[in-house]
Amino acid sequence: MRINFFVEDMLFFKYIGCATLARMLYNALITEKSCSKIAWNAHGRDFDLVHYHTFGPLALTNKKYSHGVKVLTAHSTPRLNAGNLVFSETVNHFYPEIYGSFDHIITISPLCDKEVHEIVPDVPTTLIPNGVDREKFRPDPEKRAAFREKYGIGEDEWVVLTVAQQTPRKGIYDFLSLSHRHPDIRFIWVGGFPYGRFSQDYSMIEEKKGQTGRNVLFTGFVDDIASAYCGADLFFFPSYAEGLPIVVLEALATGLAVVARRIPEFTGNFGDTILYFDRIEEAGMLIEDRDLLRQHAALSRPFTEGFDIRAIANRHVTLYRELTGNGSRSTRFPAGYR
Repeated sequence: MRINFFVEDMLFFKYIGCATLARMLYNALITEKSCSKIAWNAHGRDFDLVHYHTFGPLALTNKKYSHGVKVLTAHSTPRLNAGNLVFSETVNHFYPEIYGSFDHIITISPLCDKEVHEIVPDVPTTLIPNGVDREKFRPDPEKRAAFREKYGIGEDEWVVLTVAQQTPRKGIYDFLSLSHRHPDIRFIWVGGFPYGRFSQDYSMIEEKKGQTGRNVLFTGFVDDIASAYCGADLFFFPSYAEGLPIVVLEALATGLAVVARRIPEFTGNFGDTILYFDRIEEAGMLIEDRDLLRQHAALSRPFTEGFDIRAIANRHVTLYRELTGNGSRSTRFPAGYR
């Protein structure tokens, strides 16, 4: 079985979640040696299946001349572009045509599956959640110390971490508001503007970042993202809309308590494992309640066992075999999905 992964991971695309997720899955498939041949961004035609993780011009051009089964993972849906891109309405207009041109779509959560079926009801789907590399993302005292030393953070400082693009959808304004309300806590945001000035509210966000207190740090891209999780005390994720965010899985695998906005994407995927807020005042109370945070931190890493990237890779191999004629039809919602 010959598989080609096609991901537009050049320029700013390499900093967005779909490229990260694709690379992690690709590495797991290579390690497990489940496919006789698996390539990354190959341009040949002789593949049984091409698995696309982006649908930009290069991917769509490749799809035209590839002979194998064309599969797309729906990392993005129209709902996720609002508050992220300045031209979201224009981009969203193309989803039905683009999604409808694939043979099969992998969805990453029940809500994502529902959205895809509303956009292209005739395209078959299989739900396979995102995975996390639990060997890479785990508690590590040495990485914790190194990260804090690099950024001048004292061991006694209480650190709240967010990892995301700097956009309104990701809740950056709430992050900034919370940092003003709690000047005794260190707030760190890892991530930047992968879309540059095409990111929603780019100029306004840059202006507000210049008005932050000394307790706020924007690191931009971090080479070893695992060290950032290790260096934090809790993970704060105020996003207004998501699929199945890999950053939450990474934080949980590292043993961090997670405080997130109460939205269906989170309550449906993470249940009682993480803590939720509706108003920014509630978020402030949660990040100060260290006893409650310790209780939830104890639940974090065990929860991610069901999302181990090796198990998720095996689900993909099963689907590949079915779609290329080497197995029976998969169900729309795979057994064991949390």
